[in-house]
Amino acid sequence: MPITTFSSRQFNQEPSRAKKASLEGPVYITDRGKPAHVLMSFEAYQRLAKTQPGFIELLGMPPGIEDVAFNPPRIRDVPQPAEFD
Repeated sequence: MPITTFSSRQFNQEPSRAKKASLEGPVYITDRGKPAHVLMSFEAYQRLAKTQPGFIELLGMPPGIEDVAFNPPRIRDVPQPAEFD
């Protein structure tokens, strides 16, 4: 998978060339010589997005765990803010 690099100026002057290059692999778009953006085909994006769980899935509980009893102990000695005289 080749990686192609375009400066911002090149990208603005030749967007169709950048889109064609993105079908072969990611296209790095630089600002002042530093990578700033990545252009990729929608199919490549979908493959990338499907391989990683979303934020909601990472926070979700596995099925069946909602029946687990969870009774944490109460905190009796809550620290109080310091008093400065």
